[in-house]
Amino acid sequence: MSCYLCKFVTLYSGISSRPFSSFSSLFSHTFPSTFSPTIPIKHNLASSSSASASGTTLTFTWDDVFRVSESEAVTEDRSCYLQGYFHKVQLCNRGSEKQSEFLPFVIEGHVVGFIHNGFVEHLRGFDDVFIFPKDKYNGGPFGYSVSLHPTLKTAEERTGALGYVVKCLGQELIPGIRNELYPVASSFGAPIFFSLERAAAPYFGIKAYGVHMNGYVELDGQKHLWVGKRSHMKPTYPGMLDHLVAGGLPHGIDCQENVVKECEEEAGIPRSISVEAIPVSAVSYADIDGYRYKRDVLFCYDLKLPKGFLPKNEDGEVDSFKLIPIMQVAEVIRKTQFFKPNCSLVIIDFLFRHGYISPECHGYLDLLRSLRIGDCS
Repeated sequence: MSCYLCKFVTLYSGISSRPFSSFSSLFSHTFPSTFSPTIPIKHNLASSSSASASGTTLTFTWDDVFRVSESEAVTEDRSCYLQGYFHKVQLCNRGSEKQSEFLPFVIEGHVVGFIHNGFVEHLRGFDDVFIFPKDKYNGGPFGYSVSLHPTLKTAEERTGALGYVVKCLGQELIPGIRNELYPVASSFGAPIFFSLERAAAPYFGIKAYGVHMNGYVELDGQKHLWVGKRSHMKPTYPGMLDHLVAGGLPHGIDCQENVVKECEEEAGIPRSISVEAIPVSAVSYADIDGYRYKRDVLFCYDLKLPKGFLPKNEDGEVDSFKLIPIMQVAEVIRKTQFFKPNCSLVIIDFLFRHGYISPECHGYLDLLRSLRIGDCS
């Protein structure tokens, strides 16, 4: 397949010929600012990642989205400049220099999470739940780790004890409590040590898993992606662009069944269609923001939808949907921060797999590796 993003690269030789000397230096590189569209956005796009996560609403319309995606036409040579995509990876992988501020959370000899030393102080009062053993192997610079009291032997006992702690700490310390449990294990598919409230997962540095589905349609030989705009009532990333279907992987359900469930709830896709969703890859990231250490693995699915299908949100979490040519979606990701940050990673992965980014693009391998910068276990 020809390289959609890399032709006419010589027009940008001063930019694209800059060497990407090593993957280890990827995030020390100084990235240019993302494209700033001259449209009435009532929010500073440069800070949208952290601000939207805390509940600040982005104010932009579908007209703004299309104005960005169509600005100066979507030319192949402009799209060869991959640093806009690198910047989106960087947004999901902040704070690596602060890893030393976290203590390992160890269960039965396995490190299952990381807890900020400041947040640990809120846990010390629960001496019937937590212990803080000295640990020269797992204790890092602090010399000790966090574990659960040895009287908590079963998954049920541990889940109940952690649930009590989360309830006591409350919304002030752990905002957005959803009463949804995430399984905690040493790796994906391993025996579950206990389950933890979804909103608390990043405060305990628990690895969380989710599913993201690219719902696309082929029209006149060109792929179009269904894009959702999140409800402004959502507690996280309100008003931002999102996948057609996405969701966390809660306790007691496998990935495929979760995709089917989310398809029905978020887009009104019947099981007869959603069972055709294909698992295609996984992306991961590790983001440190204050006391939060968000370690996520997203299982990516593709679903080719019928041309006449129209999504309909059933759970009130999506305001509206639009079907957008994939190259225009790529431009919105490259130039703005309209998309929920982790969605950008999944769509960049889609661009790789469907041939819209090819080895002729400078930085191809570095960008590809960066989509799995976190531990995918």
